[in-house]
Amino acid sequence: MTTGHETLVDRDGTAGSLDGKVAFVAGASRGIGATIAAALAAEGAAVAVAARSEQPGKLPGTIGSVAAAINESGGRALPVACDVTSEESVNKAVASAVSQFGGIDILVANAGVLWLGPIENTPLKRWQLCLDVNLTGVFLVTKAVIPEVRRRGGGSLIAITTTGVDMVEHGSNAYWVSKAAAERLYLGLAADLRKDNIAVNCLSPSRVVLTEGWQAGGSGLQIPPQMVEPPEAMGRAAVRLAGQDANGVTGTVQRSEALTC
Repeated sequence: MTTGHETLVDRDGTAGSLDGKVAFVAGASRGIGATIAAALAAEGAAVAVAARSEQPGKLPGTIGSVAAAINESGGRALPVACDVTSEESVNKAVASAVSQFGGIDILVANAGVLWLGPIENTPLKRWQLCLDVNLTGVFLVTKAVIPEVRRRGGGSLIAITTTGVDMVEHGSNAYWVSKAAAERLYLGLAADLRKDNIAVNCLSPSRVVLTEGWQAGGSGLQIPPQMVEPPEAMGRAAVRLAGQDANGVTGTVQRSEALTC
């Protein structure tokens, strides 16, 4: 789904298309977030790799390992501890990124938790966790980053959502509900920030990305090979949206493969 009549600024993978920019990627210790962080860095952006995962846990990947891989590849990255459900933690993480890199031009709000169980079998704590991370977390990082992007004269905010928002024929679950609310937040925010030259868009995979989080929380669903999308497609799509401001694409919901085909 797209809205409006904006034109995509054509920064689709040429070397250095994000030179001089600073990106804050929330939920970047693994999966889609880590892939996007690496893709932005490869295009010249300095990247704050933000997540709770400072130490190895049940799932592979930490902010330190992702930042180290970017730096070893010639990019610039800073690991930043960030719990998106805590306003204090988010504010400290954003302040650390600004102190290190001088500002923020790009936000990728990717932190998320997955719960696909039917509503009648959903524990309240799982419902609340999806809302806390997938919706309130997007609100908190966005709230903290807006003043920094405004100070830079414009930039790009991107919320990572899901094609499941549109799949109403498949029933309901806490994950899709929380992501739908995040989309509404960003679609409305685009109008509010147009005067500040800030693009605000949502980005979701066109198909399923089998991340570590999906493998752990996908309820054992078997995904046919033709429905699987490589995470690199999200990285390329994020680069294109990261290059936007309010004179380009804003106020839209984009699917990864539609941006990279």
